[in-house]
Amino acid sequence: MASTATEVEKPPRPKGFRLLMVALRTRKSATMLGFGFASGLPYALLLGTLNAWLGEVKIDLATIGVLSWIGLSYSFKFLWSPLVDRMALPGLEALGRRKSWILLCQIVLVLGFAGLAATDPAHAIGTFALFAFIAALASATQDVAVDAWRIDVADEDTPVELLSSIYQFGYRIASIVGGALALVLAGRMSWPLVYLLMAGLIAVIAVVTLRAPDTPRPEQGTLHAALAQPGELTPRARGIALLIVGTSWAWAIGTIVRFMMVMLSPLGPGEKHPSVGDFTREFGPLIVAATVAVPLLVAAVTNAMRRQGRAVLTEPDTRVSPARTAANHLYVALIAPLAELVARLGWGVLVVIGMILTYTLCYNVWSSFAFPFYLDFLHYSKDEVAFASKVFGIFMTIAGISLGGYLFLRLGRMPTILIGAILPMLGNFVYADLAEGAVHIDAVGKAIGLHTLFALFGFDPRMIRLLLAISFENISTGIAGAAFVAYLSGIVSKRYTAVQYALMSSLTFLIGSLGRGIAGEAFDLYGYATVFRWTAAAGLVAVLFVCAEWVRVAREKAVVAVKAEE
Repeated sequence: MASTATEVEKPPRPKGFRLLMVALRTRKSATMLGFGFASGLPYALLLGTLNAWLGEVKIDLATIGVLSWIGLSYSFKFLWSPLVDRMALPGLEALGRRKSWILLCQIVLVLGFAGLAATDPAHAIGTFALFAFIAALASATQDVAVDAWRIDVADEDTPVELLSSIYQFGYRIASIVGGALALVLAGRMSWPLVYLLMAGLIAVIAVVTLRAPDTPRPEQGTLHAALAQPGELTPRARGIALLIVGTSWAWAIGTIVRFMMVMLSPLGPGEKHPSVGDFTREFGPLIVAATVAVPLLVAAVTNAMRRQGRAVLTEPDTRVSPARTAANHLYVALIAPLAELVARLGWGVLVVIGMILTYTLCYNVWSSFAFPFYLDFLHYSKDEVAFASKVFGIFMTIAGISLGGYLFLRLGRMPTILIGAILPMLGNFVYADLAEGAVHIDAVGKAIGLHTLFALFGFDPRMIRLLLAISFENISTGIAGAAFVAYLSGIVSKRYTAVQYALMSSLTFLIGSLGRGIAGEAFDLYGYATVFRWTAAAGLVAVLFVCAEWVRVAREKAVVAVKAEE
C-alpha cells in the first residue's frame, strides 16, 4: 500500500518552488516592462519630439516631412525580420537568441542618439538625418526581436497576453517620457542634452537586457520541410518569385533613400531643393505599385501555378543548405502570406488591401507635424504641449480605445470600423478650426458646458481650445485604432498569423508616410487649415473602401448561410 501510494501521489514540491515561480514571473514581467519602454522611447523621440527640435531651429516643414520618412523603417521591418529570426550574431550569440539582437540594437540606439546630440540640424541636416535613420532602423529591428522574445518566453505562469499588456504599459510610459518629459526638459535645457539623457535611459535598459532570460535556438527543419513537400513550388520557381518581389522592394526603398539624400544635402549658390510634391506625384504611385501591386500579382501567379501543377515538386526535396533556408524564410515573409490571402479572398483582396492602405491616411499624413503646429504656429509653450498632447492626450486615447471595444460589442465589427473611418476626418476639421482661431470649438465647448468644466481646473480659454481639439482627435483615433487592430486580427490566417499581421500592419502606414513629404510642402505653401481639410477629404477614400468591405463581408456570410442550408 505504501509503495502504491508513493507511485500514485506526486512528490511534494520543494519548499521554495512557489517563490521561485513568482520570482521567475517577476523577472520576465520586469524585463518585458523594460523592453516595452525601450521600444516606445525611440519611436516617440524620432517621429514626434524630433520634429519639435527641428521646428525650433527653423527647419522648413517640407524638409521635416521628408525626414519623417525614416518612419518607413517601421513599415518595412518585416523585410529583414527573417534575418533577425535566423541569423546568429558573431560574438553576441552567447548572450541569447533574442537578447543578442536586442542588445545590439540598443547599443546602436545609444550611439544614434549621441550622434543626434552632437550634430546641429540647422547647419548639418544631412548628417543629422543619417543619425536619425540609423536610430530608426535600430529601433524597428529591436521591435522585431522584442516581439519574438515575448512569444518565445511566454509560458503558463507568464502567458503572452500578460506579457503583451505589460509591453503596452511600458510603451505608454515611454511615450510620456519621450514626449511630455522631453518637451518639459527642452524648455529648461538644450535639445542635445535632452537626447543625451534619453540615450542614457536606453543604456540603463541595456543592463536589463543583459539580465533577461532567453530561449535556445530551435532546430530549423520545420520550415524547409513544409516547402519541400510534393505540390509546393520548386526552389527555382520560388527563387524567381523572390527575385521579382525583392527587386521591386529594392527599387522602391532605393528611390525613397536617394530622394531623401538629395533633399537633405547642402545646397550650392543659386540651387534649390526639388519639389517634394512633384516627387510624390511622380513616384508615389509607382512606389505603392512596387511594394503592393507587384507582390500581389506574384502571389496570384504562384497560386495559379500550384493549382495547375506547373513548376511544382513531384517528390520531397531533401536538399538543405543555408542559402536554401534563408530563401525559404524570405519566401514565407514576403510571398506566402499574400499568396494565402489571395487564395482565400480572391478578388476581394483588392478591397482589403485598399482599405488597409487608406484607413489611417487622413490622420497619419499630418501626425509628424503636430509639434511644429502646436509650438511654432499656435505658439503654445513646451510645458502646455507636453501636458495636452502626451499626458492628457494619452488618457483620451485610452478612452477612445475603450469606447472602440464597447462599440464592437454593441454594434459589431463593420459598423465600428466605419465609425473609426469617419471620426478622424471630422477631427481634421476640428484642427482646421483650431488653426483659424477655434471659433467653432469655442461655440461647441460653451454650448455643452466643456468650457465651464475645464475652467474649474484652472485652464484658460486658449488652453481649453487645445485640450478640446486633442480630446476629439485622440478619442477618434483611439476608436479607429482599436477597430482596425481588431479587423486585422480577424482577417489574418492562423497559419501565418505573425508574419501576415506584420505585413499588413506595415502597409497601413505606407501611403501616410509617403504623404508626409507632400504635406510638409503643402503646409508651407497653403497653411495648416487648408491642408487639414485636404487630408480630411482624403479620408473619404477609406470610407468608400470600408463600405465596399462591408458589402464583401455581407455577401460572404450570405454564401456561407446558403451552403449551410443546403
